[in-house]
Amino acid sequence: MARDPRKPPPTPTEALLHDAALMHLSRYGATQAGLLRVLDRRIARWAASEAGDPEQAAAARQAARRVVARLAESGAVNDAAFAQARVRSLRRSGKSGRAIGAHLAAKGVSQEMTPDLGGTDDLGAAVIHLRRRRLGPFRTKDALPETGKRELAALARAGFPHQVASAALRLTRDEAEALITQDRTEVSGL
Repeated sequence: MARDPRKPPPTPTEALLHDAALMHLSRYGATQAGLLRVLDRRIARWAASEAGDPEQAAAARQAARRVVARLAESGAVNDAAFAQARVRSLRRSGKSGRAIGAHLAAKGVSQEMTPDLGGTDDLGAAVIHLRRRRLGPFRTKDALPETGKRELAALARAGFPHQVASAALRLTRDEAEALITQDRTEVSGL
C-alpha cells in the first residue's frame, strides 16, 4: 500500500532503518559501506522533507550505523563473502584484476578483504574479454596491419597489463577456448 503523499514521511527510527536494511539486503548484495550509504540516503530524503529535524536526522544517522554494525555482527552483511562473489562474477565476464579492484573499492570493500586479483587469472579474463568483443583469436575477419595495436590498446583500456594482453592475443582459437574452459572450472571452485 502506497503512502499518502500529503502526509509527511515517518521519522527514521532504528526499527524502521533495520526493516529498510533487511528489505534492501533481500534484493541486493551489499557491503557495510554500501548499506550505510543506502540508509543515509533514506535519512537525507526524510531530512529534506518538511518533517525533517536536524537533531533527529543526526540521531537517525547514528541509529543507521548501529543497524549496519548489528547486521554485520550477525553475518547478514559480509564484506568478504560479497568480495568473493563479485570477483567470481566479474572474472567470468572478462574483467581485469585492476577493474575488479576498482569495482570493489567503489563498493566499499577494504584492501584487506579483497582477494588476490593478479596471476594467471588475468590471462583467462583477457581471453574472455577478447571473445566477448570478437577480437584476437575470436576475430571473424582477416586482420589489417594496425589491428594488433588496436586490440592491444583495447585490452589496456580494460585494465590488462601489457604482458597479459600480448599473451592473450598470441593464442590460437583452440588454445583460447581451452583456457576459457579451464578458467571456468577454476573460478567456480573459489
